[in-house]
Amino acid sequence: MSNKNGNNHNVSLFARFSRRAAAASGRSVTFAMAIAVIAVWAVTGPLFNFSDTWQLVINTGTTIITFLMVFLIQNTQNRDTEALQIKLDEIIRATRGARNAMLDLEEMDEKQLDHIRNEYLEIAEHARKHLDAKKQQ
Repeated sequence: MSNKNGNNHNVSLFARFSRRAAAASGRSVTFAMAIAVIAVWAVTGPLFNFSDTWQLVINTGTTIITFLMVFLIQNTQNRDTEALQIKLDEIIRATRGARNAMLDLEEMDEKQLDHIRNEYLEIAEHARKHLDAKKQQ
């Protein structure tokens, strides 16, 4: 399969399907179609005397679609996040003076992340104080 950049990648059928489905679900035309389905359902209410079956149709349809979309969107989100993480790792790796220990932050536990976050908060505080001192000169 060839992607939009012309690169050939062996991408699974599910990955291709989930990416397309997630992209399609975010389009305005898809939203308009969903509104149209709901409008048709609502208009047909009097024809079916607002029966339990009439209500069950929309409830079942929306439940099934929601259930499936959770997995499709999560798959797309996982791949996008992983790709973004790899790109950030490459930037860190290629940047002179960067701390390569930052390459696997997503693998650290909360305590380790809090420690590193606090280091950066201290650096930011120091930078703000330095900037304020410059402004007062």
